[in-house]
Amino acid sequence: MSAEVGAGLRVTGATWSVTDRRIVDEIAFTTPIGTVTGILGPNGSGKSTLLRALAGALRLDDGAASFGGDDLLRMRRRERARRVALVEQDSAPDRSITVHEAVLLGRIPHRSLLAGDSAADDAAAATALTRVGMADLAERDLATLSGGERQRVHVARALAQEPELMLLDEPTNHLDVSAQIRVLDLLRSLTGEGVTVVTALHDLNLAASYCDRVVLLAGGRVVAVGTPSEVLTPELVKHVYDVRCEVLTHPTTGRPLLAFSS
Repeated sequence: MSAEVGAGLRVTGATWSVTDRRIVDEIAFTTPIGTVTGILGPNGSGKSTLLRALAGALRLDDGAASFGGDDLLRMRRRERARRVALVEQDSAPDRSITVHEAVLLGRIPHRSLLAGDSAADDAAAATALTRVGMADLAERDLATLSGGERQRVHVARALAQEPELMLLDEPTNHLDVSAQIRVLDLLRSLTGEGVTVVTALHDLNLAASYCDRVVLLAGGRVVAVGTPSEVLTPELVKHVYDVRCEVLTHPTTGRPLLAFSS
């Protein structure tokens, strides 16, 4: 299956190692602007490392990545922070900060070095919290929230950043079903605003429901790239996850629906 599907995010030969072990091994794929791409694979397949590299949080040993024709890996830090947002897996905050203040961190790339928060920044943060259903907790201390609530705050911070490319590492972790749907519905809606979404997901049925394309990884390498229907086949799921499944058709959406068995 070809990874060449048009302009947008283009990754070629992405490689990163720890000592002699390749965590990310010559990964290549392309995803169009204004789409949702799922990065799939079992634990240890390189999903988180790949996303952190694309966000500039670590430097690849080899390979290239561009977005909209611009080199992501050589982009100035401030420009990248304006254009690319990364939502990592939740961790407990290391200092006391309110939910609203946490979301305001997403506005830092848009203001001068010594400037304080503006009315526009406050409005952007409030709007982002509303979109993730957390507006009523704006003045709560972030540390008092559950893991799932904090995860939604991190998504709101990324929204306040107003990025062109949003990278998310398991954004549905710790969320109950209704919150998972709300977050993924939101990510889906962002594509209508021209945002390109690339998200790691564990749940294959959520990926099948929400992603335009998926990149399936195993052992740090790409196994397949394509639409959910092309990639989430019984053969590939068995090969990568060592589980059996039957691929049905969702009665409402027509998308793949995986029924697993031992």
